[in-house]
Amino acid sequence: MKRKIIYFILIACLILVIYHLSHGGSLHVIPTPRWRESAVQHIMPLHLSSNRSSCDCEDESVLSQNVPSDQLDDIIKLRKKEYKDYLLRMKTNVSIIVAPANSPLQYPISGFTVAPQQRSDIPGLALHTQKGKWYKVTLRVDSGVLAVKDAPDEKQVNGQNKSELTITSANLPQLNNLLSRVTYTSTIYHIRTSDLVRFSYENHKVTFPILIRRHTVPVLYNPGNDINSLVTIATKTFLRYKQLHVLLKSIRRVYPKIKIIIADDSLKPESISGDNIEQYIMPPAQGWFAGRNLAVSQVATKYFLWVDDDFEFLDENRIESFVEIMEEFPELDVVGGVVGGDQFHYTLEYVEGDDGGCLKRFEGRHHSPLPGHDGCFFVDVVVNFFLARTDAVRRVGFDPFLKRVAHTVPLKTNFKHCNMYILLISSSFLLFCIHTFIPCSSSEFFIDGIGKLMVVSCKHLSIGHQTHEEQKEYDSYRNQRIEEEKIKLAHHYFKNYLKCMKY
Repeated sequence: MKRKIIYFILIACLILVIYHLSHGGSLHVIPTPRWRESAVQHIMPLHLSSNRSSCDCEDESVLSQNVPSDQLDDIIKLRKKEYKDYLLRMKTNVSIIVAPANSPLQYPISGFTVAPQQRSDIPGLALHTQKGKWYKVTLRVDSGVLAVKDAPDEKQVNGQNKSELTITSANLPQLNNLLSRVTYTSTIYHIRTSDLVRFSYENHKVTFPILIRRHTVPVLYNPGNDINSLVTIATKTFLRYKQLHVLLKSIRRVYPKIKIIIADDSLKPESISGDNIEQYIMPPAQGWFAGRNLAVSQVATKYFLWVDDDFEFLDENRIESFVEIMEEFPELDVVGGVVGGDQFHYTLEYVEGDDGGCLKRFEGRHHSPLPGHDGCFFVDVVVNFFLARTDAVRRVGFDPFLKRVAHTVPLKTNFKHCNMYILLISSSFLLFCIHTFIPCSSSEFFIDGIGKLMVVSCKHLSIGHQTHEEQKEYDSYRNQRIEEEKIKLAHHYFKNYLKCMKY
């Protein structure tokens, strides 16, 4: 009887969806990168123009409509200001430099990196031209000074330790010898910036970049001798101690000594005891992402395995399978698996725009296969069962603003594995899961990680999912109210500089 009622609700909702769309409506779905701007420098002899435009929001959810109308003008101004500051911090404006054809000037095209305010030799400078009576080259920079080490006299080298340097000689080999000793020193302290060198001879002009970077100190993790010193299992729990005990028991059946970290924001915390189990009590109902931040902050191993508190380890579960992939591909940051027989993964398409970007998610797509591993694919978003590099995830972090729902349900949800009630709001037509019994992915975290995390999903890495039991108190906290959802969409409008999104 219950199933018939659910089917009836779904059919009724589908009819309303079709009616709404046929009358000009749109679907607003729970959303949620950061973006880069490519500015183009005009370099002779070839000119490139900026390739930017405002992305199209015709079929997507426009996020600004979730901002209170009396605050929108102020939010837009503040948002633009913060975005400009973000670009300055990240130094995302990268110049495109085109090398002219048939130039007699030799110079480093890319890869020349110096430490701030430290003298460095500029490699590869030379002049290749026909024999002449006199040779004169000029180099100029914007944010530093140039010099020739052990320069003979000012007749040949003019502009020592200045931003413009001129080298002259009647002898080409001697000129090239002087060029081989040219140095650069940045005069402005910055840990992540760049400068441009303009190098000229007669009518020939070239430009090449100098990257200025402060050297970073490595942070390494001792892998130890076994899986227990390499991986920590982390989870977040709230009002589900029955399910949590099932999870812990299943872990100890397979891994009796591995460390388990639990972040707990239950209203009335219960003590969890056991060997190598750490329970961290939070203020009540702080939310899923705040719990993740806490749990991950306490990890002291190279990797951590994230599991939800209602998962269940199977006898065939082997964390070592995750680790083997991570160790084979050191560039990877996250490897996701399968929960309850279902593999959920997505790719994200992001288009830049001057007034905000457009984001689309594509369910089930992948970028490319992981070489040598059947069933493993590069993706952008994976399910809440994954092994991750501790330092990589800490660099991205989890937004504690997202309290109630930290994972987004796709429109094309598999109803066989997801009991779903659908709520239709005529004003904004918001579609979301009120009761989801599948472990959908934490899209907001992965969106923040675009361009920072290399993510893979593998179908042969699986874990069990406990049978759902209805818990009214738990569900009342988990499910977002409509006003909370609008606040969340407005948050992503500002935070991620997004104009619209479509799932």
